[in-house]
Amino acid sequence: MSRILIIVWLLSLVSVNVAWAEETKVGTVTGGVHHAMPDWFKDSFLEFADDAEEAGDADKHLLLFFQLNACPYCSKMLVDVFETEPYTSYIQTHFDTIGLNVRGDREVVFNEEITLIEKDLAKQLNVFATPGIIFLNADNKVVARVDGYRAPERFQGIMEYVSSRAYESMSLNDYMAANMHKEAYQLRDFSLYADTTDLSAVEGPVVTVFEDGACYDCNLFHDRVLGDAFVQQRLQEMTLVRIVADDAHTYTDVDGEVLTGAALAAKYQMTFRPGVLMFDEGQVVNRMDSMMYKHHFAVGLKYISSGAYKNIEYRQFSRAYRGGLLDAGMDVDLGL
Repeated sequence: MSRILIIVWLLSLVSVNVAWAEETKVGTVTGGVHHAMPDWFKDSFLEFADDAEEAGDADKHLLLFFQLNACPYCSKMLVDVFETEPYTSYIQTHFDTIGLNVRGDREVVFNEEITLIEKDLAKQLNVFATPGIIFLNADNKVVARVDGYRAPERFQGIMEYVSSRAYESMSLNDYMAANMHKEAYQLRDFSLYADTTDLSAVEGPVVTVFEDGACYDCNLFHDRVLGDAFVQQRLQEMTLVRIVADDAHTYTDVDGEVLTGAALAAKYQMTFRPGVLMFDEGQVVNRMDSMMYKHHFAVGLKYISSGAYKNIEYRQFSRAYRGGLLDAGMDVDLGL
């Protein structure tokens, strides 16, 4: 499908009335944030086996921070965690940190078999959300990863999971469930949450939102994302179900399996709160296991409700969707 046809199709999906005239202005993208890497990040030759061994000799792990230029989530992560105490000192004590660009062209020697430029390494490691954070042990093996923004308190738990080597005996999901503070958040009402616990009985696309008492970002998600009028318009096209990810609530999965909310989160390896899983025709068709601002969340919803996921990959859809809005003279805000 050509870009022009995709744009016309996507514009019809968002119900934009456009006068295709020469004077139609082109929209602008706002909300992107440029942020330099902290100067204490390691100045590496990008030979990770050597970096990992050196970190191990100092009783540390290697932390790879994949970022994207103008990425608002990367900037927020750097400001909230990497440049804020006590997290900065903890990172410097327990990790050697290397900054990488998912569209960069520097050559990286990951191991004896893999030598790639940054952007190809990001693809090899399936870094699909930024910031992408990968932890390596002294043997240059991946022991944990984080895809996207995490609140400082939650990221602290992830760092402790790695630095204590808990990964040798348990999964990250189990560790977080056992160690996170459970009274950071009180469940909030939202009018569009469906009154059901049976995902298998819902017809059409289903969006599940995983929340629990350790959801440090849930208030922000409710206020700035679910509270957005455009997002609410998109949500009208599907069924929205909250999953309380603890042992006290029980749900029937799309395949008929009955599980607690905690077990359901573990089944799909959802480590972020509020993580989002989107289903259609009994299958997971999109996942957001990291913070999503209103534009990206709305795009994800439209990707499912329109059925576009059956024809094109999400990234292609997202680029074409944004391009169509801009060509139609609409501004796109990537921020909160």
